[in-house]
Amino acid sequence: MSDEAPLGVEPGDERPESGGGAPAIDLPGDAAPAEVTVDPALGDLPVDPALGDLPGDALTEAALEALLFVAERPLGRRELATLTGASAETIDARLGDLEVTLADRGIRLLVDGSRVALVTAPEAGLLIGRYVGREPTRLSAATLETLAIVAYRQPVTKAAIERVRGVDAEYAVRSLLHRRLVVELGRADAPGRPILYGTSVEFLERFGLLSLDDLPLLDAAVAERLVTPDQGAAEVSDRDAETDASPAGEP
Repeated sequence: MSDEAPLGVEPGDERPESGGGAPAIDLPGDAAPAEVTVDPALGDLPVDPALGDLPGDALTEAALEALLFVAERPLGRRELATLTGASAETIDARLGDLEVTLADRGIRLLVDGSRVALVTAPEAGLLIGRYVGREPTRLSAATLETLAIVAYRQPVTKAAIERVRGVDAEYAVRSLLHRRLVVELGRADAPGRPILYGTSVEFLERFGLLSLDDLPLLDAAVAERLVTPDQGAAEVSDRDAETDASPAGEP
């Protein structure tokens, strides 16, 4: 048997064998594994130390603007707090600052409940449409009426929409869902668990609104008709069941 040292091991560096296995050797370039830290603000998500520390409550308005600019979708306030490590109070303060800064700019801050996004200014719509090269899709009067009911009364069921309009709203609601102007918000806590509808971020963008607070004020008589609460959960369920039997154009 040869007395030569194992391949890759210098003579004299042999280590005692354990359990008949191969001798332990130190390969060139071996290093201790990199330490992975976990930031409390991100739960169990590892944070690469090379990226630096999160800004936390030192978050600047400019950094928040950059984050919203590259986001491909609206971001929630809680998600912003997780991404930046900032407190909810800091996020609200920086969003308020950003909203004021962008008030007269070509880019505006859109607020949809807890979600926020950067959008183009409403007054630039025609110019942007000219660049994009397409005309906005026009909505029928019936669809616009249905959309107005959803906007002012959300969350609202299809049965409640039909009570206000006096006609079947199946096609109009389906059309608005297809155009992503209306979304499903959940189900009502009532017999039959009817779907609740509300407006989307696309609705705000299409109509040049930065939040639902920008909706025009309604005439008192119209507002009373739209905002009057449902007359009972049972009625909601019963009307959903009778929708298909209701004649179109019913007063």
